[in-house]
Amino acid sequence: MRPIHLLPMTLAAAVALVSACGQSQDAADARPLVATTVSPITSIAAAVGGDRVRIEGIVPEGTNSHTFEPEPQTAELLSTADLVLVNGLKLEDPTMALAEANMAPEARLVEIGTTVLPEQDYIFDFSFPKEEGKPNPHLWTDPTYAIAYAALIRDELTALDPDGADVYAANYSAFEAKANELADAIRTDQQTVPEGQLKLVTYHDAYAYFAENFGWEVVGAIQPQDFAEPTPSEVAGLIEQIRQEGVPTIFGSEVFPSAVLEEIGKEAGVRYEDSLRDDDLPGAPGDSEHSWLGLMRSNFATMIRGLGGQPTQLEALDIALATPDTAVYPQ
Repeated sequence: MRPIHLLPMTLAAAVALVSACGQSQDAADARPLVATTVSPITSIAAAVGGDRVRIEGIVPEGTNSHTFEPEPQTAELLSTADLVLVNGLKLEDPTMALAEANMAPEARLVEIGTTVLPEQDYIFDFSFPKEEGKPNPHLWTDPTYAIAYAALIRDELTALDPDGADVYAANYSAFEAKANELADAIRTDQQTVPEGQLKLVTYHDAYAYFAENFGWEVVGAIQPQDFAEPTPSEVAGLIEQIRQEGVPTIFGSEVFPSAVLEEIGKEAGVRYEDSLRDDDLPGAPGDSEHSWLGLMRSNFATMIRGLGGQPTQLEALDIALATPDTAVYPQ
C-alpha cells in the first residue's frame, strides 16, 4: 500500500481518516475513480462521465474555494483516484499540493482552466491583481468555457477508459447542446434589460470572463483580494461608484454573506440581491436543478431580473440531462 502524506492532524482526525479509508470505495467497483474539486466541475464531469465512472467531489458546497484547506481524509481519496480534475489558475493550491504528494504514479492531475485558457487571455482585475500572480479563475460561469471544460473532461475520460469513448462523446454532445441553449437564452433575455444597464456589481468577482464574452460590464466587486471585509474608505468609494454607474441592483452571494454589502446598497439607494451562488448548486444532490446548468440558469435569471429585464427564455429552459448524476457532492 502506498504511504499517505497528510497535513498535521489530531487523533480524532486520524481515526476519521481510518474510517474513511474503509468506506471511500467499493472494492468490487472496477469503474475508474475521478476526484474533482468545486461542485460546478463535479457536475460537468458527471454530465460527461455518467455512471460509467465514480466521481467524488472534494470541496464542500457553499465553501470558499479560494481559502479551502482539504481535510486529512482527502489524502486517501487522492491516493486511490485514477484522475484528479482541478480548476487550476491558482484556485486550489492546497488541494493540488496534497494530490501531488499522494497520487499514484499512473494517475493524472489535470488543471482544466489552466489548460483551456491561453495565458494571453488571463483576466487580472480589482479582486485578482496582476502583481499577485493569480488570474481570475472563474471560467465556468461562462457557457463558452464550460463547454471547453466538458470537452477536455471527455478526452481525459476517453484516455482513461477507451471502451467508453462512444458514451463520453454522446454525453458531451448532450451537455454541449444544453449549454448552447443556455447561452442563447441568456443572449435573448439580456436584450430585455434597459440599454446601458448590463452592469454588474457583485460581492465576489466571479463573472469576468462571462462579461467579456457576452457584452456585460463588471463595474466592481465588493470583496477585496484578501477576502476580508472592505475598509471604510473602500466602502465609501464603492458607494460613490455605484451611484455614478446608476446600477439598479448589487448582487451578493450565498457563499460569501456580507452585512456590509446590504448597508452599501442602502447608502447607495439601490436594491441588494443576496441569492447568487458561486460554487453551491441549487437544490440537493439528485435534483435536476442541482447541476451546473441549474446553477447558471438561476444566477443569470436573477441578474437579468435585478437589472430590469425579463428572464423569460431562461425560466422556460429545460435543463434536464438524460445522463445520470451519481457523483458524490460533499455538503
